[in-house]
Amino acid sequence: MSADVAARLAVVRARIAAACARAGRDPASVQLLAASKLQTPDAIRAAYAAGQREFGENYVQELAQKAQALADLPDLRWHLIGRLQTNKVKDVVRLGCAVQSLDSLKLCEALAQRGAAAQTRVRLYVQVNISEEPQKAGIAPAELPQLIAAARAAAALDVRGLMAIPKPSEDEAEQRAAFRRLRELAATLSLPELSMGMSDDLELAIEEGATLVRVGTALFGERPTRS
Repeated sequence: MSADVAARLAVVRARIAAACARAGRDPASVQLLAASKLQTPDAIRAAYAAGQREFGENYVQELAQKAQALADLPDLRWHLIGRLQTNKVKDVVRLGCAVQSLDSLKLCEALAQRGAAAQTRVRLYVQVNISEEPQKAGIAPAELPQLIAAARAAAALDVRGLMAIPKPSEDEAEQRAAFRRLRELAATLSLPELSMGMSDDLELAIEEGATLVRVGTALFGERPTRS
């Protein structure tokens, strides 16, 4: 397993470097987040051994279990990239992970309260429903300024940037337009970080300004089914 993950990691990093070269960017300006949902602690250890340090999980309970199992890895950093319910906020703050799925004032208030009580600052990305799909998580672009203002007003919150998962499309121009729209929203709000792009479209995302790409399948192989 270790060799397979290390080889895939090298390929993904080469893809990032090539995309940065085309865009005239320094590869160091793009962070790779390993999307490790449903992967085993051993798979994460293999990626860690190959130099990966940032990992993203979708479920708080799974993240907590893995954080405990991998507590001996000193500089492993966690991100929650799935939907966060307010009753799980205390666990996220306790684990010290970044949250990439802030999408409501209610959740913002809960994170601010828990962060203040723990005397810590919670790293945040606001998830934007950039393609405005009715069934998808994320705040509507029109409501974004109000949420950003509320998050910035809370001393316990550290708003880093925006995150989005655009509507899947075979049309490259449509994909680029969605990424570009997120970049323009972030620029309007003076937010420097953009979490966008995954295994199938990370090159387009980087060429349109991504500073963080979330990669699962290309790094770990096909995701196991959830039992």
